[in-house]
Amino acid sequence: MAKTITQRVLFRNISPKKLYDMFLNAKHHGAITGGAAKITPRSGTAFSVHNGYVTGKNLQLVDGRLIVQSWFGSDWSKGETDSTFILYFQRAGKDTVIYMTHANIPDEHVEAIRKGWIAYYWKPWKQYLASK
Repeated sequence: MAKTITQRVLFRNISPKKLYDMFLNAKHHGAITGGAAKITPRSGTAFSVHNGYVTGKNLQLVDGRLIVQSWFGSDWSKGETDSTFILYFQRAGKDTVIYMTHANIPDEHVEAIRKGWIAYYWKPWKQYLASK
């Protein structure tokens, strides 16, 4: 049975558009997460992140507001279905709140992925932004 992870993350003094662009820019994505990324801001295009550990497709993109992707981990069983990953960016004054939903994750990977979002995305993003 697959599981869903939801997380809410506050980023201070940054626009939704800037965070959206950081996620969909291969150079920035790779630099922030520490793994090579091949990703573009175009709906319908395939991507890979974390040195090819995750592959998928941009299903729907709304500039500066919404990212919907399919995701598949290279260590997932071949019979697994792609997971669905959603980032919704909401302005909160000068800040941005990201609402993340990652659905249809195989049971045996849920806890590692839950921790991975924090360790490989939210903390490094905040560190990267603090250094700018």
